[in-house]
Amino acid sequence: MPAAFVGHGSPMNTLEHNRYTAAWRAFGASVPRPRAILVVSAHWYINATAVTAMSRPRTIHDFYGFPQRLFDVRYPAPGAPELADEIAEVVEPAWVGRDVDSWGLDHGTWSVLCHAFPDADIPVVQLSINAYKPFDYHLDLGARLAPLRDRGVLIMGSGNVVHNLGGMDRDRPDSGFDWAQRFDEQATALMLEDPAEVATMDGHLDFARAVPTPDHFIPLLYVAGLAGSTPACAEVLVDGYAYGSLSMTAYTVDHTPVPVSAERGEPGALPSAPPDCANI
Repeated sequence: MPAAFVGHGSPMNTLEHNRYTAAWRAFGASVPRPRAILVVSAHWYINATAVTAMSRPRTIHDFYGFPQRLFDVRYPAPGAPELADEIAEVVEPAWVGRDVDSWGLDHGTWSVLCHAFPDADIPVVQLSINAYKPFDYHLDLGARLAPLRDRGVLIMGSGNVVHNLGGMDRDRPDSGFDWAQRFDEQATALMLEDPAEVATMDGHLDFARAVPTPDHFIPLLYVAGLAGSTPACAEVLVDGYAYGSLSMTAYTVDHTPVPVSAERGEPGALPSAPPDCANI
């Protein structure tokens, strides 16, 4: 299976149809049907490394101040408790706990998957981000997950390379500040040429402004770890900026598009209509 990092941006992308959501949709439609999906989301940022292990993860609306229609969205994908056990096994000696009742699927996951896999019929698990661990730990853990790709698991990171909510400028809906562009462009250069070096970006001149908190940046390290463990490397799926201080860049690893039909099983054209995520 390929792997991907997605800059998910605003939760409103769940309901919108733009060039980013179109790229997510095209990616989901062009990969072999996964056995399951493992997502490292910026929004499960806690004091431990854990994986969701419930059979029916709930849809978490981890935001406020948005339209009711966004709170009405449900992404009822099944969980995969058996995959949680596999994850714990492949990353040893690193320890991963099983979460059977406290989390679920947050918007870092479902805002993307409702476009990429709108039928919500593929099992989904989330891996938490351990806030106490350094960048090298996350890079290494991502590399340790690589055997799951040979078992049909699609691994995705969901965050933003540049994520500074305090620096947002509503007058710049589609552009980035110069510092945001410098940092984002360096991340792209490293992802395409030497992914393991992404873990050194905390030494970048613009790191403090681009990454005031590491939660949205760390999911990229998991995909960089996967890219560093394979001879083929990453490609840019889509790029761009929002409100000056958000990067929407997304990357794929080992992605050879295979167009499939709307039924997602036979060769053919991509689905002609984007999903209405509020109606899942």
